[in-house]
Amino acid sequence: MFLVTGATGNVGAELVRELIRAGAPVRALVRGPDAPLPDGVRPVPGDLDDPGTLAGAFEGVEGVFLLPGRADMAGLLAGARDAGVRHVVLVSGGSAALADMDNPISRSMTLSERAVRDSGLAWTFLRPRAFMSNTLRWAPQLRTGDTVRVPFPDAAAACVDPGDVAAVAARALLDHAHRGRVYELTGPRPLRPCDQVAVLAEVLGRDLRCVGLSDERSRAEMERTMPAGYVDAIVRFHADGTLDEARVHPDVEEVTGRPPRDFRQWATAHAGAFG
Repeated sequence: MFLVTGATGNVGAELVRELIRAGAPVRALVRGPDAPLPDGVRPVPGDLDDPGTLAGAFEGVEGVFLLPGRADMAGLLAGARDAGVRHVVLVSGGSAALADMDNPISRSMTLSERAVRDSGLAWTFLRPRAFMSNTLRWAPQLRTGDTVRVPFPDAAAACVDPGDVAAVAARALLDHAHRGRVYELTGPRPLRPCDQVAVLAEVLGRDLRCVGLSDERSRAEMERTMPAGYVDAIVRFHADGTLDEARVHPDVEEVTGRPPRDFRQWATAHAGAFG
């Protein structure tokens, strides 16, 4: 039995389907009874930030797909270990390797990995770079016009399809050979935001215009919806260049046996989401 947390998210929903296709029994951690899940998936209620709610979720589970940054990672992992869980596949990010305790994003990722290492459980760490699905934040702009305003226009990233992250996670859960490994997950090539807009234009058959925002404007836009500390962290990653997301890594292909999907493939599959 495998427990998938974040089972309705970009990666978790894909992982649930991957495990079902592999014939594995799947349990999905949910907060409410109306979570959309495929047939055959058992929903169990629980809150990752309240380890006391998770005893039933962990019972009889061999491996857990876990999201980072929980309020009490040590308590959560102790509960999993005491319930008989043997393996955790943790999705973190490239900033975990920076171990920058002054950067709240890097700090959260780094401490999450440390907690898993210290838990006594077998582990596999997945460090995806920016998700291709992040471009869905442009959908409201595309529903009202053909101009896309993008922050940090010169920051290239080898964005990864969440489905590829899920494919690696499934193999890590199903095959003991992946225990104790750290996988850096990227797409096949780095793209700047305006490169992605150009691909979307071709896929959608629209004449789209990409407008890059200044660093100052990018900060102001993010401050509308994010805590100041996280805005500072992202500015340091992209404007100051403290996090290199442009480097391509071979790990997706090495684990899955196929090349990672490119942005055109992802955009074609999700064209309807852009209106």
